[in-house]
Parts: sequence; C-alpha cells; structure tokens
Amino acid sequence: MRNKFSPVLLALTLSFGALLTGCGSKDTNNTAGTVKGSITAVGSTALQPLVENAAKGFMDKNSEAQIQIQGGGSGTGLSQVLSGGANIGNSDIFAEEKKEIAPKAGELKDNKVAVVGIAAVVNSQVKLKDNNISKDDLIKVFTGKVTNWKEIGGPDLKIQLVNRPASSGTRATFHTFALDKNQEAQGITEESSGTVKKIVEDTPGAIGYLALSYIKAENTKLIALNLNGVVPTKEKIVTNDYPVWAYEHMYTKGEPTDLTKAFIDYMLSDAVQKNDVPKAGFIAITDMKVERSAEGKITQK
Repeated sequence: MRNKFSPVLLALTLSFGALLTGCGSKDTNNTAGTVKGSITAVGSTALQPLVENAAKGFMDKNSEAQIQIQGGGSGTGLSQVLSGGANIGNSDIFAEEKKEIAPKAGELKDNKVAVVGIAAVVNSQVKLKDNNISKDDLIKVFTGKVTNWKEIGGPDLKIQLVNRPASSGTRATFHTFALDKNQEAQGITEESSGTVKKIVEDTPGAIGYLALSYIKAENTKLIALNLNGVVPTKEKIVTNDYPVWAYEHMYTKGEPTDLTKAFIDYMLSDAVQKNDVPKAGFIAITDMKVERSAEGKITQK
C-alpha cells in the first residue's frame, strides 16, 4: 500500500510546494492567479491601446484580476488619480506641467512605462515636397497665419485644423515642442486620438497631430509630416534629433501596492517592453539615449 500511494503523495507535495512558490512570486509574467482585485486606469488616449493590450495579457495570466481602462485625456487621468477616482492616471505629460495639478504633484508617483513620438498628420490630398514642413510653416498653419496650403508650396486647398482639448497631453507636447508654445487658432477640437485620425483621413486639407502609435505605414489616407527635414522615427526620437516626443506615465497616488503595483511591474517587464511596446508603436524606456526633465531639459543617459 505504501509503495502504491507514495507517487501520489509526492505529486501532491510537489504541486502544493509549487503553489506556495507561485503565491510568493513577484513575476507576474509567468505565474497565473497570483494577484486579485479590481483597479481602474484613466487618462491618455495615446497610451490607451498599449495599456488595454497589456491589461488583457495580464488578466490572461491572473484570472482573478480585473483592470478597467478608460480614456478622457491626460488631464483627466491626473485629476482622477489625485482625487482617488482612479488607481492609475495615464498621462503623456509630467504632472508638474499641468497647472492645476502641479501644486499637488508631490503626492503622485511617476511610473514611466514608454516613450511616444508625435507627428503632424495631413489628409492624403495635401502634397508637400518630401512630405516635409518647416517648424516656422507649421507654426504659421496652426496659428492661422496661413489658411491655404498653396501659401507654403502645397495644393490649392483650405486648411482645416484638427486640435485636441486642453486636457490632452498629446496637445501639450505638440504645443511645446512642435509649436514652441505659440497659441493655436480655432479649429475642430476632438478628445479622442481615433476621432482625430478619422477626421484627418476624411477631410481634404485637414491637418492634426497624432501619436505614432496611431500612424500605420499602410494607411494611404493620411501622411505623417517630417519636421525640418527630420523623419519622426524611433532612431531620431531616442537621440532627440526629432524633438516632438513624450514619456508615457502611469501615475499613482503614492507608491503603488497590490494589484496596481503588480500591473505596473508587468508594464515594465521584458514581456511588455520588448514585445508589446514596439508592436504598439511606442519606444521602450530603456532604448532612450537621452532623458528629459519636467522642465524640458535634455541630458544624455
């Protein structure tokens, strides 16, 4: 009898030991069911597709965890996490850059999970030489000093501006690093990056700006513009030769704990950084050759 049941007892012992080891593990990539609960991440629509994809992967590995992802813009994400309305505030900008958030920015923990490039995009009917626009001309377009593309060497088409709301981190980054903080003229204002993309695709003469994660090479309906002759690519962004980029932040109120910490750790894991991040059109934090401060100062890593 003893010999008959020893293998069973041994198997049970090994299974139980493995379960205990799994429960103590911090490796959320390889262990299923180690964390549980429900959290909400709110904010940046530029970051949203990457976080949604990562959340799906995380929940596949942790069946008792629920992660809800909502948009609304970076400003909304920052205000929601600060007020306790969300566990994570997704943002394309530093908390210190948001005037109403800055006084309490010290209460937030900055978790940088990726870098995103942002490019001016035009409807496919807007033909500019080498798909290039100078920064001076870009500023003239967005400030309303130029209202027809023919004025800067393009077709005879009225310019239709497509902007983002004040809460948008994408707008803040474009405003600072592409427009040198010049005030934009009135135009169509849309909260969602997806909606901006659709309007530019469908409106002759339209110009807007999008995270590179929304711009696909096979899309023939819109064109991403080079800026001062520099192509918005990873190779140019990591060195700051193309300067219109931003960190993707996942802010928490204080140090993250429990499920929130586990999910952010997963976002920073090799599984996400080396696979999900580039596939979604973002740049891994570790690939950057420079660092940028909240004040915009660039230093070499």
